[in-house]
Amino acid sequence: MTAAAATRPTAGPLSGPDALRFGYGTNGFANHRLGDALAVLADLGYVGVALTLDHDHLDPFAPGLARRVAAVSRRLDALGLAVVVETGARYLLDPRHKHAPTLLHDDPARRVEFLRRAVRIGADLGAEAVSFWAGVRPPGVPPGVAADRLVAGCATVCAAAAEAGVPLGFEPEPGMFVEDIAGWWRLREALGAPPGFGITLDIGHCRCLEPMPVPQCVPAVAAHLVNVQIDDMRRGVHEHLEFGTGEIDFPPVLRALADAGYRGLVAVELPRHSHAAPAVAARSLDFLRAAASRGEGR
Repeated sequence: MTAAAATRPTAGPLSGPDALRFGYGTNGFANHRLGDALAVLADLGYVGVALTLDHDHLDPFAPGLARRVAAVSRRLDALGLAVVVETGARYLLDPRHKHAPTLLHDDPARRVEFLRRAVRIGADLGAEAVSFWAGVRPPGVPPGVAADRLVAGCATVCAAAAEAGVPLGFEPEPGMFVEDIAGWWRLREALGAPPGFGITLDIGHCRCLEPMPVPQCVPAVAAHLVNVQIDDMRRGVHEHLEFGTGEIDFPPVLRALADAGYRGLVAVELPRHSHAAPAVAARSLDFLRAAASRGEGR
């Protein structure tokens, strides 16, 4: 970790409507240069970013990685932005197949290397977490084989993260091999409950498929919560929506995060809104601040 990254502001005590720390995912700024996206978000008042490593946003396979990581670290420091590292790039590893290869494929080597690089980048940026997921089970791969491959791959990533001192946030993702909180618990148990293996909770996903009310998902995993993504969603439909256009009542959710003592970033996850990124990001922050204030005044 760079000296600057080590001193980057992180979470403070939780109190009042400003207790939660709002960030924004760079996958929602796909049409911006990374430096420009960071500046826009800082100017709007966000305190952090969820940085998706991708072709145009700190490509981990392009030349001069150490130099580019150091430049991003300096930029984050200058803007006062905290960071989590996200690994959900669609076509970074295979230009023809979305998200391939995953840890479930016959040859997951490129995915494993990507995740190792993400961990090293996270360490150098002083990231609060590195987030990843299972992927969709490939056709012809039996569930038992997929489970064994996932455990083996996660164990490798856990070892790299432990050595680097970076927390991992594994994200249950609708339609993937591990799609819900119950699946995350089973995976954690299969791994032997490593201390650095946390959970990334997407609030929209909770509405999409979790059996419990959305606010109750927070205390269910609070002890292991290292990363939060936030967006609106409808029951049974995995579509990330702007706030107020789905079915989630956000003040109780934000209150649950504050009550749980969560101190990490709560980052807006709108990957299909890059066409209007600055306006969407501005509206999103206004909405979250208002919802947090209403939750505080329950």
